Formats: sequence, C-alpha cells, structure tokens
Amino acid sequence: MEVLKPDLNTFKFIRDFSYQENYIAYENMHMHYIDEGNGEVILALHGEPSWSYLYRKFIPKLENYRFIAPDLIGFGKSDKIVGAKNYSFELHFQSLVNLIEKLELEDITLVVQDWGGLLGLSLLGEYPEKFKRVVIMNTFLPIGKPLSPFFKVWQLFARFHPSLPIGKIIQAGTYNRLDQEVLDAYRAPFPNRKHKDGAKAFPLLVPSSPQHDGVERMKKARNALSEWNKPALIIFSDKDKVMSGLENFFLRLLPSNDLLQKVTIKNAGHFLQEEKGEEIAEHIDAFIKESEQA
Repeated sequence: MEVLKPDLNTFKFIRDFSYQENYIAYENMHMHYIDEGNGEVILALHGEPSWSYLYRKFIPKLENYRFIAPDLIGFGKSDKIVGAKNYSFELHFQSLVNLIEKLELEDITLVVQDWGGLLGLSLLGEYPEKFKRVVIMNTFLPIGKPLSPFFKVWQLFARFHPSLPIGKIIQAGTYNRLDQEVLDAYRAPFPNRKHKDGAKAFPLLVPSSPQHDGVERMKKARNALSEWNKPALIIFSDKDKVMSGLENFFLRLLPSNDLLQKVTIKNAGHFLQEEKGEEIAEHIDAFIKESEQA
C-alpha cells in the first residue's frame, strides 16, 4: 500500500490558518491535527472533501476551550493512501479511536458535520462515556437503505471522474460565492489525482445496503442517541441542497427534553462552517455555558 506524505510547502500561501501542526502515528501513517487553547475539550470532525481548515473561524471565538480538529487520513495535512479501494469506514473509525486514546481525551464536546457525523457519532455510540455533549451539523446516519437518485449520481461522479475538482465541489456545497484564495486552500491538500483517493472513496463508502461496512456502527450510534441524557445541539443550515430537513431525523431520534437545542443557520449551504463559522461558534459557546449552569 503506497502512502504519500504531504508537502507542507503547498500550504504556505494560506494566510488565515497559521495554527501549530501536530501529528499522531496510526499504523504506518501520520494523522495531522490542530490543538489550540486550554479548557474543556472540543473535538471537531470535518467531512468530504474538506479538512481542518473548515474550522478556522471557530477557534478565535472558542479561545477559552481546547479545540482539536484532525485531518482524516487522506485529507488535509495527514498522509494520503493511494488507491480508493484502500480506504474503509473502519480505517477512518480506528484512526479516530487512536487519536482519542493517545491524546487521552475525556469529557469531550463532539462537533460533527458531513462524514464527520457518520464517524463521530459512531464514536459516540461506541464510547458514550467519553463524550459530555454533542453538536450535530448537516449530516446523517445511513444504515443501508436505498440512496437517493441525487446521491447515486454523486457516487458515480466520484467513481468515474479522472481527478475530482475539489474547489468546484466545495463551491457547489456553499450558498455564497467563495474567494479564490479560500478555494485554493481547500485544493491545497490535493496537488494531483494520486492525492485525491481519500476524497474519491468517501461517497462510495456511504452504505447502500444493510451489509455494507459501517452499518452496525451507525445503528449503535442511533441507539446511543435515542438514549442520550446529556446536552445536544442540532445546527443545520437552510440552503443545503442535500441535507436540509435531515435535522428532523435527529430531533425525532434524540430524547425531547431541556437538554436538546436546535438552531437554524440562515443563508448557508452544506459547508456551513465555512460560510457562518463565527456565528456557529458563538452558538456552541453559549450552548456549553448554558449546559454547565443547568
């Protein structure tokens, strides 16, 4: 299995992401993560095809916390495996277990979006005792039911496109027009097609039958959330062409009580952290403070 190391020179032009680089070993690879500030732990997980850069607007607003955001294997400044077939749900899941264990994280406020939700909520399902709160944004928990026609087209696009256009995918997932420098930052981890196999793999890893990898973990996540007796915040945007409305799934799944909050972010698409990062961070800060006083 061929593993590519990131060329950190390709990231030097990025002006608004000057955070300390940290690495943790997983098998024969290295996972990059940012680890900023002190205080209660916030673990923020990105999805497809983004990286920890997606959370850069959160950090100044959450300066009184320890904010950790890894780059999944195949993304950001983490190592890239060549060959989409070499990526699996379990590889990503176990690499995150490795991160939590080696950093000895406890009492975590989990923040998830997109594939960060499939993986992060599965972590919560497996280790609920490690999580103190959960913030769920624009994601879902598939358990192998037939996928929508739109998603099937997305899978075909990812499978057969010769070199995924990362910047165009990010722009298509936002409601507002992004600056060229921002789009270039999202492209930076993927200088050529050999670096894109992690991004190519994710759409194909979404389970479309009950036998697919990850289904049992996501069933366990659903069960854990249905019995969740800790604070939960559901934040969905109103302009996500794929996932708007799925907040209702989580609102039905989670126990309805004073520990459950919902926020709708106006005029933002799928990558709501990119478009409304400061606003979302303020909601998370208020959510944590309120839950501490409850």
